[in-house]
Amino acid sequence: MAHTVDPQGGGIVINYLFDPAHWTGADGIPTLIGEHLLYSLIALGIAAVIAVPLGIYIGVTGKGVFMIAGLANALRALPSVGLLILLVLLISPAFPSKMGYILPSLIVLVLLAVPPILTNTYAGVRAVDAAAVDAARGMGFRTMKILTDVQLPCSLPLMLSGVRSALLQIISTATIAAYISLGGLGRLLIDGKAQNDYSQMVAGAVLVALLALFFDQLLAFITRRVVSPGLTRRDVKARVTTPATADAVKTPVTV
Repeated sequence: MAHTVDPQGGGIVINYLFDPAHWTGADGIPTLIGEHLLYSLIALGIAAVIAVPLGIYIGVTGKGVFMIAGLANALRALPSVGLLILLVLLISPAFPSKMGYILPSLIVLVLLAVPPILTNTYAGVRAVDAAAVDAARGMGFRTMKILTDVQLPCSLPLMLSGVRSALLQIISTATIAAYISLGGLGRLLIDGKAQNDYSQMVAGAVLVALLALFFDQLLAFITRRVVSPGLTRRDVKARVTTPATADAVKTPVTV
C-alpha cells in the first residue's frame, strides 16, 4: 500500500529505509546503489580520459584556450533529461539490447563531467609557478620530465578538485537513468512518484545525498593524502601570513 501522506514527519521514511524487505532482491537498495555507482564511475572514468589529456595539452601549449570557457558553458547548459531522451531515440534503434539505453545515459553523464575536469586541469597546469618550471629546465629537465615531475604534481590539487566536482554532479544526475527504465537510485524516485509513495521518493533523495556526501569526503581525504605536503604548507602559510603582512605595511614607523 502506497503512503500518500507522512503524518509522522520523517518517521515513515526512516521505516522505509530500515525495512529489511527493501534491502533484498533485484530491486533492493544495495542493488540500486551498486547500479548507481557503476554508471557514475564509468562516466567519470570516460570523462577523465577525455578531459585530463586535453586540459594538460591546452595548459602546456596555450593552444585552444579560447574554447575552454565556451565549451564548458555550452556543456553545462545542456538540458540533461531532454538530451537523454533525444539520444535514446537516436541510439536505441541501433542497439536492440539494454546497451541502447545505457549508452545514452553514459553520454549525458560524460558531457556533464567533462567541463569541471577540463577547466580545472587547464587552470592547474597554467597556475604552476614559472620559476619552478625555469629551475627544472635549468637543471636539464626535458619537456616531458618537467610535465611529469613539476607541472602535474603542482597542479594536482586543482585537478582533483575538478574530479571531485564532476563526481558529485554525476552522482546527483545519474538518477535520470531511471527515466528510461534503467536502474540506480533514480528508480526509487520514479517508482515512488508512479505509486504516490512519497516515503519511497524521499528515501531515494536521501540516499543520493548521502552517497554524494560520502564520496565528497572520500575524495577530500584522498586529496589530502596524495597532494605534496610542500604545496599544502605553502597554502596554509600564505593564508596565515598575508593579513599580518598587510597590517605591517599599514603601520606607520616613527623615528
